[in-house]
Amino acid sequence: MDVRIGYGYDVHAFEPGTELVLGGIKIPFSKALKGHSDADVLLHAITDALLGSLALGDIGTHFPDTDPDYENADSIILLKNAYQLILQRGYSLTNLDATVVAEAPKLNPVIPDIRDKIAEALDCDKDRVSIKATTSEEMGFIGRGEGIVAQAVVLVKKSE
Repeated sequence: MDVRIGYGYDVHAFEPGTELVLGGIKIPFSKALKGHSDADVLLHAITDALLGSLALGDIGTHFPDTDPDYENADSIILLKNAYQLILQRGYSLTNLDATVVAEAPKLNPVIPDIRDKIAEALDCDKDRVSIKATTSEEMGFIGRGEGIVAQAVVLVKKSE
């Protein structure tokens, strides 16, 4: 059986706003994430992990922030498009595990909704999608409330 692992990492700074988008879910908050698209740091990390699993480059290669077509883009669409590249090569998702690092907002209440949204986008069972949240214990730029980091690992396997 041919299996591949992919790893993704992304970071976005906060900017003034009234909500942020994380895992395809709009979360009311006193700040937004800054970016060319909707700045969904979690979906960007997962997208990079998927692309990396088959050595297909990264999110910036496929959806460059210099392209006006991706300005304010919905990152769920970018994730789905990246996953189509995986499927076209005969692979499918076995599972994904992701961690969001942020001092605020508290994410545990929305993690079930985020898992549902990602599972729907990747057309898989929710039990294949693990999303966790932690803080940086008030250290560094995350601890100062300047931004959010997300990391993701995926396992894909060749379809039989």
